[in-house]
Amino acid sequence: MYLVTAGEMQKMDRLTIESFGIPGRVLMENAGRGATQILFEKFGDLGTKRVGILTGSGNNGGDGFVIARYLAQKGIKSTVYLLSKKVVIKGDAAANLNLLTPLSVPVIEIPDKKAFSTHRTSMVHQEIWVDAILGTGLKSQVKGYFREIIEFINSLNKPVFAVDIPSGLDSDTGQPCGACIRAKFTATFGFAKTGHILFPGASYTGSLEIVDIGIPHHIVEDVDPKQHLLTTDLIGNYFKPRSPDAHKGDAGHLLLLAGSPGKTGAAAMTAMSAMRVGAGLVTLGLPNSINNILETRILEAMTFPLPETDDGMLGELSFNPIMDMLSGKRCLAIGPGLGSAVETKSLVRRVIQESTVPIVIDADGINALAGHTKILQNLKFPVILTPHPGEMARLVDSTAKNIQKDRVGYARNFAKRFNVHVVLKGARTVIAHPDDRVFINSTGNPGMASGGMGDVLTGMIAGLVTQGYSPETASHIGVFLHGTAADAVAKKTGPFGFLATDVIRVIPEQISRLMKSEL
Repeated sequence: MYLVTAGEMQKMDRLTIESFGIPGRVLMENAGRGATQILFEKFGDLGTKRVGILTGSGNNGGDGFVIARYLAQKGIKSTVYLLSKKVVIKGDAAANLNLLTPLSVPVIEIPDKKAFSTHRTSMVHQEIWVDAILGTGLKSQVKGYFREIIEFINSLNKPVFAVDIPSGLDSDTGQPCGACIRAKFTATFGFAKTGHILFPGASYTGSLEIVDIGIPHHIVEDVDPKQHLLTTDLIGNYFKPRSPDAHKGDAGHLLLLAGSPGKTGAAAMTAMSAMRVGAGLVTLGLPNSINNILETRILEAMTFPLPETDDGMLGELSFNPIMDMLSGKRCLAIGPGLGSAVETKSLVRRVIQESTVPIVIDADGINALAGHTKILQNLKFPVILTPHPGEMARLVDSTAKNIQKDRVGYARNFAKRFNVHVVLKGARTVIAHPDDRVFINSTGNPGMASGGMGDVLTGMIAGLVTQGYSPETASHIGVFLHGTAADAVAKKTGPFGFLATDVIRVIPEQISRLMKSEL
């Protein structure tokens, strides 16, 4: 499913008008009519309701004028509050504004704070609000009386129906631009925007519906949107059924470098999740002193004790044995629970540079790359990085707060610059690929804010690569499946308090469910 940026949507609109020949006014009509249909679906009988329609001076306001017209034709009374003077409205929006006069739809001009103060009391009595103030092209901060009006509407606690996007929301990042309408429902046009899906934008958007306004398919292909939403159908189609005579060698052999004193759980969960997702064999390379702990904790995976430092960490003495172990493996996963000792970090970087198989790097493996990201640029095999926002911040010398403000931008830029696949974890995980494409996940829940969940994801992605899935496909399946497994646990046990090991247990049944969705 495509997700579009403001620029991509504007280009589609322009090409539809200029090269395909559908007038802009027709697109506006389709948008307003479709939005009105959804308005009725969501609110039912509006006959006795007082509907206020807030409109700006641009095309978003024009969509609001179309909605007002359709409501009037259904005998439903609405009041349009125009946040400008009528004389400044131009083009298609002006044409639709003029059609409201013969229908006796009241249009109240509120071009400034003084006018807003005059009508503020009457606005309180509206029962439903339609937000058609600002469109998808907004990038600057909402200021002045626009901000005051948005905050006023939010304070009323009345249901708001947003047209295309809640006013004040950045359609590309999902960040509020100072002030933003909190909508209960949003009807967007053509395609969902990335800002609708990413948090906190998803919270401002509410329930999202998409209106087909008539953009031709060939124009969509010409624009070629680079953002996509992972869906059940897409993931179901990825899975490859196994041959009836398959054996464990066909499912591949994973080498996992993980664990250190006090962090054996990370190694165990990563290994077990790789097995649960279908890896044929898993060998866990770990410091010698914790080998006995892991041997008894994970029965199906093999362990390989490695030389360690005086502190019980992996160091340079482990390099040659690790390289020998890579022979015959299909994937290397490195990082969970390894620790942050200087010698361990040096080993991690050296192994990454010399690896002869695809690599999944997580946790302490990522931290070892901070300040040394240039080594990623000339690797012989694909790399998947699975950072949380704090780890991503360390990679790019920024802050987690900055990362969260533009998750797609940071993940995309890093993937392109270093020719790697980036899985930026968190609510609505972002998966960025070197070719500029980005996929956003919608599965998962707040109960996953618990230790070990990242280790499970690392094992799942690595286990999929081990079975022969491409790094791209393994990232998509792993992230989506990780979320659906957690959703299944939450549905059964409760919204939080479940463990990463609970998620591991239900992976096979969720694979079965997704494979059936393909049929």
